This record gives sequence, structure tokens and C-alpha cells, in this order.
Amino acid sequence: MTTTDPVKLMKQEVGKAAAALVKSGSIVGLGTGSTTAYTIQFLGDRLKTGELKDIIGIPTSFQSEVLAKQYGVPLATLDAIDHIDIAIDGADEVDPQKNLIKGGGAAHTREKVVDYLAEQFIVVVDSGKLVDRLGSSFAVPVEVIPMAITPVTNAIKKLGGKPELRMGVKKAGPVITDQGNFVLDVRFDSIEDPVSLEKTLNNIPGVLENGIFVNCVDLVLIGEVKDGQPLVRQL
Repeated sequence: MTTTDPVKLMKQEVGKAAAALVKSGSIVGLGTGSTTAYTIQFLGDRLKTGELKDIIGIPTSFQSEVLAKQYGVPLATLDAIDHIDIAIDGADEVDPQKNLIKGGGAAHTREKVVDYLAEQFIVVVDSGKLVDRLGSSFAVPVEVIPMAITPVTNAIKKLGGKPELRMGVKKAGPVITDQGNFVLDVRFDSIEDPVSLEKTLNNIPGVLENGIFVNCVDLVLIGEVKDGQPLVRQL
């Protein structure tokens, strides 16, 4: 079925552009989210036609694992490999220095492990995710072990953050990550220094990982709709 929705078409084009950068014999980090879902689909298509051979996918979430199986992308775990050639992932915000906020889908801990390991990390987004400064439209997701939720909440408030426990949709109670933890969505009035905030948050006892990604992105592929046509540009 072909879609005429320009936004969906644009996400497909960005996903396809990223999938086209994967070479045969690569170990590929498979990100999470709606745009990356198309990347996984197009990787499967390239494998089916024989244009791409011998790739191994490392999923960053249950979602990317299910999609990879659906589209015939072979999978392995981090225990079975010694490097990742390329990782492709989405983002909730991208600043001009290519720093990111991720974790809208609560998969940022596994994403960070995989994306930081990759020799080349490519981010796929639509132009609505571009911001002048991180935190301007999106809260910072912080993954917290359940027993530490109260002390971590208090520590974040002292840093000037406004934390809110992420609640499930169509489920009573909080969102539980793939690691069995809670997520605090933290609003900051402004994030002047994402590099130091990322470290500060991760140094709070009970925090597993946060959604600020710094100094790790090699290329950003940005999808836009111009005059009803999908375009992809690079940052």
C-alpha cells in the first residue's frame, strides 16, 4: 500500500537514506522509533534483493528486535560482537552541535550503550526535532531504579529540574523500561551545558542513565516536506 501522507513519506525517505549507508559485512546498531523503523524495513529489503549481505543487527529495544525479526535482519547481542560499525537511531531533539535528547520511547539506556559504541553514529530525524538549545521542547528522560525514585527526585529538584514520573498509557501505573526501571521526565528552564548536565545526572546514586547524548553523533539526516515533496538534508 502506498501512502500519500507527506510526513510519513518523509520519514520513509530519511529511513531509506540511512539504510543506504550500511555496507555489506557490517555490524549495525538498530535504533528505536518511528523513523528508525523504516530504516530496519529498508535494510530487510536490501538483504532480500541481495544488494546487502552478511549484516548483523544489534537491537536497542524490544521494538527494534521485533521489527528486525519481521524484516529478516539477523540479530546478535553485545556479548557476541567486539565492535559496531554503524548505528542508526532517532532523536527527540537535536541542537546545532549535534547533541541530542533521546528517550521518548524509554529505550535511551540501551540506545546509549549501542550508539556510543558505534564507529559511525547516524541520527535520523524530521526537521521538527531541530532546536537551538536542548530542553527547549522536550524533557530529559532519566532512568531510575525503583527503590531510589524518591531520593533521585529530590536530588534532581535541587539541580533546578522539574521531574515527573512517566506514567503508562492504557496501563495503570508507571512506564517500566526494558531493564525493569522507572523513567523521570525532567524539565529544565534551560540547559546551558549539556555535557556537564549529562554527567551530573548520571552521578546521582540510583540513576541508571539519562537521555542527553553528547559528542557522539557523526551525521544527522533531516527529513523535510517542501511543497508537498519529501526531502532529506544533512547536518
